[in-house]
Amino acid sequence: MTPLALGLVLIAAFTHATWNYAAKRSGGGLPFVWVSSVFALALYSVAGLVYWLWRQPVLPAGLWWVVVGSGILKTIYSLLLQRAYRHGDFSLVYPLTRGTAPLLATLGAIAFFGERPSPLALAGGGLIVAGVFFLSGGLRMFQADRAHLRQGILYGLACATCVGIYTVWDQRAVSHLQLPPILYDGGTQLVLFSILTPFALHRRDEVAATWRDHRGKAALVGLLSPVAYVLVLYAMSFTPVSYVAPAREISILIGAFFGAKLLREADAPRRLLAAAAMVAGIIALALG
Repeated sequence: MTPLALGLVLIAAFTHATWNYAAKRSGGGLPFVWVSSVFALALYSVAGLVYWLWRQPVLPAGLWWVVVGSGILKTIYSLLLQRAYRHGDFSLVYPLTRGTAPLLATLGAIAFFGERPSPLALAGGGLIVAGVFFLSGGLRMFQADRAHLRQGILYGLACATCVGIYTVWDQRAVSHLQLPPILYDGGTQLVLFSILTPFALHRRDEVAATWRDHRGKAALVGLLSPVAYVLVLYAMSFTPVSYVAPAREISILIGAFFGAKLLREADAPRRLLAAAAMVAGIIALALG
């Protein structure tokens, strides 16, 4: 991985953990996702226009389905993420979601694109699985009084599945199909906005309450989320996904720290240790 790609990914990691922290603090659902998408579209409208006038790109015809597919995946992910944060601690859900995703992305690359991991990469995958197990509470997560915790874990794993799928999908879009990252991700945000708008109109009272009480957090999510992901897309446009997807997950440690220190969540030492094991596994995955 080049220094430029690594720098882009590290900035994206901190930005990603920050906007997820804001999303957790909001306690929102679909109305919050929709309000956030308004801010994201405002940013993309300006950035996309500047990019278009500057580069005047020639876009491949007939690839609208690629944008729509990614937009649908990100809509599902955004709604699942809100559910996960509602049911689980930030220091549990965020590392779980981000740590499992690169393993799933690597499995996807193996299954669909013929990539073959080395023994070191396989060991890294094992570390990630172990980290996920202990992050989730080990054998304690199967106790009857942990039903609420298990819901957060299941939603987190569902989020990770979405991230793993759209990471591979988007990497193909920007590297093989040569779609400009700003225009591509802006298009996926437009798809998300279009899907959620009918539901937002039906729940306009909740949208108004979200705007009144949480528009600052929604703005933070809506503005930082595109910045974080476009940085990753640019890195993936000239770097293999098997390097970018694991490297960006340094945000796991940042997220675990936010949950432990800023939100004062329980089991902080164990979760930080499990998050560190996951990061070690991700590094092994990248080196392998």
